[in-house]
Amino acid sequence: MSVTRIATRYAKSLIELAVEQGKLAQVNADIQVLQQAVRNRDLYLMLKNPVITNDRKAAAMDALFKSQFDALTMGYLKLLITKNRENYLPEIAAEFGEQYKSLNKITTVRVTTATPMSDAVLQDLRKKIVASGATNENIDIQTSVDPDLIGGFILEFDNKRYDASAAHKLDQLRAQFSKNLYVKEF
Repeated sequence: MSVTRIATRYAKSLIELAVEQGKLAQVNADIQVLQQAVRNRDLYLMLKNPVITNDRKAAAMDALFKSQFDALTMGYLKLLITKNRENYLPEIAAEFGEQYKSLNKITTVRVTTATPMSDAVLQDLRKKIVASGATNENIDIQTSVDPDLIGGFILEFDNKRYDASAAHKLDQLRAQFSKNLYVKEF
């Protein structure tokens, strides 16, 4: 079975169970913490290592997360370890996040700018995006900085991209000048 299919199925089952028990918000918070923790190289390699027994992996997860995670999340982690699916944990956590956003009608908007945006500009951008009607009412704005843009911004959501960067405009001008049909060559 493909990694995507495994991640989708396990994430969907956790979402359904969390909704059924009324713990969706807590489980989502736990999965976000887990997603950050799995980025740690040592934890990631421990989960992927087939030599380490499932008992030791479960004990390590208990030691790390039992005090702060909900019982449902911990039971789910133990199930993944028992079923030998712990090596798919980063993919399952990412898919859980996507399904959570879909369930709660949250649109992820990525904004890349040449310099960091202030909070006032970010709030103004949020209002304009919601007012446009192109996204859901609830939006999650993820910002990044790329100095190569020179100025302006790139806005991405729902497989759409709006490039209003100075670098893009300069590339367009360069292309127009190289294809100038009005200049007669001698």
